[in-house]
Amino acid sequence: MSKILIIAEKPSVANDIAKAIGGCTKKDDFHENDEYVVAAAVGHLLELVVPEEYDIKRGKWSFTHLPHIPPHFDLRPIAKSESKLKTLTKLLKRKDVSSIINACDAGREGELIFRYIMQYTKAKQPSTRLWLQSMTPTAIRDGLAHLRTDEQMLNLADAARSRSEADWLVGINGTRAMTAFNSKDGGFFLTTVGRVQTPTLTVVVEREEAIRAFKSRDYWEVHAEFVCAQGVYKGRWFDPKFKKDAKENAEDPERKDNRLWSKISADTVVIACEGQSGVVTEETKPATQMSPALFDLTSLQREANARFGFSAKNTLGLAQALYEKHKVLTYPRTDARALPEDYINTVKQTLTQLKEQNNYTRHVQPIEKNGWVKPNKRIFDNSKISDHFAIIPTLEKPKNLSEPEQKLYDLVVKRFLSVFYPPAEFLVTTRVTTVKGHHFKTEGRVLTNPSWLAIYGRDESKDDDTLVAVAEDEKVKTDHVDPVCLATRPPARYSEATLLSAMEGAGKLLDDELKEAMSGKGLGTPATRATIIEGLLGEKYIVREGRELIPTAKAFQLLTLLRGLGVEELTSPELTGHWETKLAQMERGELKRDAFMRDIAQMTQIIVKRAKEYNADTIPGDYATLKTPCPNCGSVMKENYRRFACAKCEFSISKTPGGRTFELPEVEDLLKTRETPLLTGFRSKRGLPFAAILRIVEDKESPARYKMEFDFGQSNDDDEEVDFTGQTPIGLCIKCGGKVYDNGVSYICENATGLTKNCDFRSGKVILQQEVSPEQMAKLLTTGRTDLLTSFKSARTGRMFKAYLVNNNGKTGFEFEAKAPKAEPATKSRKTAKTDVADDVPVKKTVAQKTVAKKPSTKK
Repeated sequence: MSKILIIAEKPSVANDIAKAIGGCTKKDDFHENDEYVVAAAVGHLLELVVPEEYDIKRGKWSFTHLPHIPPHFDLRPIAKSESKLKTLTKLLKRKDVSSIINACDAGREGELIFRYIMQYTKAKQPSTRLWLQSMTPTAIRDGLAHLRTDEQMLNLADAARSRSEADWLVGINGTRAMTAFNSKDGGFFLTTVGRVQTPTLTVVVEREEAIRAFKSRDYWEVHAEFVCAQGVYKGRWFDPKFKKDAKENAEDPERKDNRLWSKISADTVVIACEGQSGVVTEETKPATQMSPALFDLTSLQREANARFGFSAKNTLGLAQALYEKHKVLTYPRTDARALPEDYINTVKQTLTQLKEQNNYTRHVQPIEKNGWVKPNKRIFDNSKISDHFAIIPTLEKPKNLSEPEQKLYDLVVKRFLSVFYPPAEFLVTTRVTTVKGHHFKTEGRVLTNPSWLAIYGRDESKDDDTLVAVAEDEKVKTDHVDPVCLATRPPARYSEATLLSAMEGAGKLLDDELKEAMSGKGLGTPATRATIIEGLLGEKYIVREGRELIPTAKAFQLLTLLRGLGVEELTSPELTGHWETKLAQMERGELKRDAFMRDIAQMTQIIVKRAKEYNADTIPGDYATLKTPCPNCGSVMKENYRRFACAKCEFSISKTPGGRTFELPEVEDLLKTRETPLLTGFRSKRGLPFAAILRIVEDKESPARYKMEFDFGQSNDDDEEVDFTGQTPIGLCIKCGGKVYDNGVSYICENATGLTKNCDFRSGKVILQQEVSPEQMAKLLTTGRTDLLTSFKSARTGRMFKAYLVNNNGKTGFEFEAKAPKAEPATKSRKTAKTDVADDVPVKKTVAQKTVAKKPSTKK
């Protein structure tokens, strides 16, 4: 008997489909009954690769083989999900599987996931499309009864493939072209660009440019205290004639109705009002406040960042664990904030489950008692749902959640409960006190019905701003009037929460056609925005300081380059807007895939051509003049695109030695002290990371001239005696008991230098890109192990990992935290490893030691 294979995008959807069709038995990684086999991917299982005959093995980072536009693309499995692909391949090759239903998510990416699986496995069976926006059993059965044909989905499939291939072409060629341009003077300066990454970076850089260009202005406010029979209240001067849209005010957004721009004006108000009587008028109006809409991923990431300081990546990871592992939240990678219209009964069941949790019982009871779960377009609206609906709790009760998981779960549950409550109610009073023709405003807000705010701990007894009563016709006395000098502030730097908002709303400033195309999309998707931000952090384009995201010198240099080369389309969300417009036309059958891809190929040619042919000495830009003079002649040092150069003599230093971009304070410090501390982030010509000290030293070939050079430290074979006089030892050697000192790029035993050395202890200050501070090395020498260090990076896989550094028979080794056993208590808290987690580094030799021995090839 022939069977139909249903392929869903996620195991949870496959489970829902299996339950809806009924009679299924779980077999390994799929479900099966007499009519259907139901299996699932785990998102994308395959990625684009260039066919072998067109692949560039050598020279891919030079202009020689650019632009790289293969005539077609092949696919290769994504390693972490290869087992799922093997399962689907076996099912597709079953002789009894006669047709296939694509049940991947209802959207462009879902279509792409399915088409790639069909292409890679060379499946020949006919296929149809199950288009679901709701996962209730009724919706699934109705969808199976009304399947879409394969022909109906071809336009969407073309748009999906085109978007994927276009991103590859622009990202790969743009990155290689900019890297080749920046590496012309030697070394390897990786310069990544992308359709989403670079406009996101531009948003951060332009905010920083606005902050740097901002000039603060002093202004004054006048604050007063008024006395009436019932007590004292405060007021602030304002101009009732102020109009925000007046020409002079519209041109200067810092102008507000309560600001005075000279002290004389403020003093005039003070002199006129001090000790005088005032007349009071006031208006009290009821006001309401609706609860916020349900969470999509981006709004959840914003809220978690604002409340708990969670990064976007961390929030996504926690939400994914609550979905996959604990099964207490619905699918988190969604851009919808509404539920399907047939989800009312599911919501009622979910409320019943939440009522059994003591934390939420009293908040669920009013919802059930008053029948607040009912058709409501603000909550239940199919038109507001694309691939997935909003994030809400499931019917599962949470068990054994970690503290961060519990915080995020609670955040989602409270938002879910609050959305069914009626608006909170307030009485808002605006009081105007007029004194000698000058007006002072006082505002009060009283919560009369907390409604949904009670879920967050607000009630009538808290947070009220009640004004003391003033009797009708009562004149109040002005007791104190003070001019307060303040200053305008620059715009705030982005946090992850505000950057996520900026990415989500990136299309709002575009023209109407592009704005419509990007409506509900923005830069990236909810599922990829965290990855984009982490990518910018990983490439050192931005850094975190507290909750602020600050662009680095490398970021400014990239934007200067793209603007100078005339490829600003890579810096703007307009590119995404144009693509989305054309992809939407393709989905409607109004544009052919070939035409779109020709446009992409032309754009790629232009990007590479402009980088190849740029012949000017420097890229135009807004460059700095250094405060520290030239070490050769004492003249002024100025910045250009590639170097910091003396305006008078020939002395200059690269802005990107070893592929690492100087920050201005770093180069100022180098010129002053002639030496940097140990710096990380350098890359050799082969692209391998290393750490080093930079020094300005006398050029032996040209006496009285100076140059910059790398100091990689001394190898174990060096016979030169090191003078540690005046230095404080870090601790005692774990091999011979001698004193261990900080020797620039490494920690070294005093007995491991010179001709008579009798010890070989040396440990790098940077191991697998993890800096080892003197305090941590002291712990290793004293106690035999450091604290848990969190920023090691595997040289083979590129993955970050955590480990302790330990004394392993006189050598520095790794020790990893053991995973807690599932069944019984752990008998060992940790296990000692003889090699790095990725088998990169033997205990007897760290990556830092390899680096010292090899001295990476660089060019200054």
